[in-house]
Amino acid sequence: MTIANNVLSLRLPEHEKTELERLARRLGRTVSELAARMIVEGRRRAEFAWLDFRDTPVGRVACLQGTRLQVWWIARLAREFKGDARKVTTHLDLSPAQVKAALIYAKAFPDEIEAAIRDYESFSLEELKRQVPQVEVFEAGARKPRSRR
Repeated sequence: MTIANNVLSLRLPEHEKTELERLARRLGRTVSELAARMIVEGRRRAEFAWLDFRDTPVGRVACLQGTRLQVWWIARLAREFKGDARKVTTHLDLSPAQVKAALIYAKAFPDEIEAAIRDYESFSLEELKRQVPQVEVFEAGARKPRSRR
């Protein structure tokens, strides 16, 4: 999420200012960066049902509230199911309202969602092996022949 450089002045109680400064230090951000992110995310949470934001290895991402599912993943799955939200609902065991909420958010922020999908689809097995050396590859459904006695 890119934050534009528009200036907004606001007043906070001293305690809130102190806590915001402490959190910004802990996260390695400036107070302005953190406050801007909180305002943008708070507005989006208020505007879009079932929406939350989480820190991930790739940054802050929109997630479906009450789940660990990222909105871009739900949008990608909907694309695979040719836009059939009922199939997404069944596949992920979600309510129709949850899936609809994720797809509404994805439609409102297509650049954010498409960038996340592109990043996911461009990630290679070799990159994963570099990051997680102990990873082992197996094919689902592949079986070794059983020996007969």
